[in-house]
Amino acid sequence: MPDAGEPYAYLLGSYLGDGHLVLKAKVPVLRVYCADAYPAIMAEVSDAMLAVLANSVQRISARNCTRIQSYSKHWPCLFPQAGPGRKHERPIVLEPWQEEVVAAHPGPFVRGLFHSDGCRTTNRIVKAGRTYEYPRYLFANESADILALCGQALDRLGIAWRLNRRNSLSVARRAAVARLDHHVGPKS
Repeated sequence: MPDAGEPYAYLLGSYLGDGHLVLKAKVPVLRVYCADAYPAIMAEVSDAMLAVLANSVQRISARNCTRIQSYSKHWPCLFPQAGPGRKHERPIVLEPWQEEVVAAHPGPFVRGLFHSDGCRTTNRIVKAGRTYEYPRYLFANESADILALCGQALDRLGIAWRLNRRNSLSVARRAAVARLDHHVGPKS
């Protein structure tokens, strides 16, 4: 593993959210899909790929999104979770060395997850006829394993969270949102 702990943790989170590894190609290709509305996230994913392994990164535009990709025979070594089928239909378990990277860099890992499958929104509730608004984060993923990895990283950061649906977790307490703001920052 190259000495790229923070970029790798971020890239792992992005991969688990909106990425996949094409293994059938002559040379494996790592692809992460990014919404065109967030050019800073596209740049961060590209920079992480370059810092971790890539000699070059391609950006391929599609409808409202851009595929960030890089070819390397070594991507399967760095993303052993790759395999046939959808991520939520198979176990997603980190290798011990990946667990060490995520434990050492939970902030970038969570940022990658939230940049791919998360959002910061304003929650509105009506209580006793009054409307209250507060910010909260949501992270949605069909894989229970990926949700658990996100929860574990949030626990390491001391950020309170809860499952609000079977496929979504919520960070809504004021102090927890402020801590997550520090690690994730605005999508841009």
